[in-house]
Amino acid sequence: MQGPLPQILQLLGIGDVLVFVAALARVAPLFMIAPLFSSKQIPTQVRAVVAVALAIGLTPAADPGTTISSGPAEVVGMLAVELLVGFSIAFALLAITAALETAGTFLDASIGFSFGAQIDPISGNNNAVLARLYALFGTIIFVTIGGDQWVIEGMARSYELVPIGQTPDIARLVGGADRTFAMIFTTALQVAAPVLLALILADAGFGLVTRVVPQLNIFSIGLPVKMIVGLLLIGITFPLVGTWVQDELERSVASALQSLRVG
Repeated sequence: MQGPLPQILQLLGIGDVLVFVAALARVAPLFMIAPLFSSKQIPTQVRAVVAVALAIGLTPAADPGTTISSGPAEVVGMLAVELLVGFSIAFALLAITAALETAGTFLDASIGFSFGAQIDPISGNNNAVLARLYALFGTIIFVTIGGDQWVIEGMARSYELVPIGQTPDIARLVGGADRTFAMIFTTALQVAAPVLLALILADAGFGLVTRVVPQLNIFSIGLPVKMIVGLLLIGITFPLVGTWVQDELERSVASALQSLRVG
């Protein structure tokens, strides 16, 4: 007994099915690496259903209005390009939380929290407390400013820049990825710099105290003081980090879309 699938495919036509599959290939990377969408706290079945629903919603925007070749080689090439475009957008989103997580890692090492590193159930990485805190804070800001809506709008916009069946400029795409990698480390240093500078000055002060009072056990005093100073400065700079996340998210998504432009 045959199911309804063959009749549905015949009703829709092979072209409509290929457009949907291409849309699904473009949105799938979001649920693999993008923040929030790829959270391991969301069951895989739920992420799959949401991906299919999003692909269905984007299918009208994805329809190129021209005939798509249904040859095996052409279909494989088309899906490879769609996955590449999807990963480019998803990586631009991942870069924001990666930069915050890297900043938290720098601070963990400077304050001393790296001794208590544990497996983060959200990311699956072995992170200390501040790395997890900054990554979670970035995700919260992402949701608060409507980042999920930006992603959907960006996906719809991507079909104007790279229609199905078209190939983006690979050199421009590689250049955009290179800039994104550099942005992760430079912005991580920018976020962590105020606290790191204060901790360096604190270490210098402890060194002077050790010179003056060599019998003092500076390690037992210095570590708690560094933790207190670090946490106070982190609390002070957190609002600035929230503003930075919003600005950097807009810039990162815009840069990713610009690198996808055909021609």
